[in-house]
Amino acid sequence: MDKKQARLRRARKTRARIAELKMVRLTVYRTNGHIYAQIIDETRSRVLASASTLETEVRAGIKNGGNVEAAALVGQRIAEKAKAAGIEKVAFDRSGFKYHGRIKALADAARENGLVF
Repeated sequence: MDKKQARLRRARKTRARIAELKMVRLTVYRTNGHIYAQIIDETRSRVLASASTLETEVRAGIKNGGNVEAAALVGQRIAEKAKAAGIEKVAFDRSGFKYHGRIKALADAARENGLVF
């Protein structure tokens, strides 16, 4: 099993546990150059809020989209957008990525700005 298949297997297991909870989830995806976050409502199959390093407001505040500072800024933006949509409590779906570096920075910034998970 290669790295990608192992990550996707971990992601499937996590999403199955979150589906049992019937909660909205904060999903994170990262590439070498960017990081993306979405808040998804599984019951209605809708994206309620999203933020990424591709947004013009975020790109103005960062030099590189693939670092910890950019991830923290995306975490802050997703928390603000969630609050505006009336969401305060989410389940964190890290998509099988390890909880360190950019994933941890995004989660910590989202928690500091009012999301509970």
